[in-house]
Amino acid sequence: MTAPDQYASVRYLVDDVQAAVDFYTTHLGFQLNTSAAPAFADVVRGPLRLLLSGPPSSGARATPTDATTPGRNRIHLVVDDLDAEIDRLRGAGLAFRSEPVSGPGGRQILLADPAGNLIELFQAAHDPAARPTT
Repeated sequence: MTAPDQYASVRYLVDDVQAAVDFYTTHLGFQLNTSAAPAFADVVRGPLRLLLSGPPSSGARATPTDATTPGRNRIHLVVDDLDAEIDRLRGAGLAFRSEPVSGPGGRQILLADPAGNLIELFQAAHDPAARPTT
């Protein structure tokens, strides 16, 4: 089990490690931790370590061929202002995979990395009960 002071790691299979590194560091605030491109790199944002595994990596080779396409799983990044993030990322030429969706917990939109892996940008709903009373 991961110790509480260690990163939580998620592996994403990507077609192009450098393109994935550029995407996550340029647009989503990740920092490059290590790189052995074209096989592998990892980027970090807060407690999340994203393992980017290219076709020659052992992680990608260990995956059965019927499980190599991106799935419905996604990383979840909390943002303060979803509309501002959408504007910023569209301004950078990125396309979204969904429209913003509202629910009881907040609002979200889906973005895909260059390999098609999904990223959910999420803004929590304002909780009036948490507001100080006057």
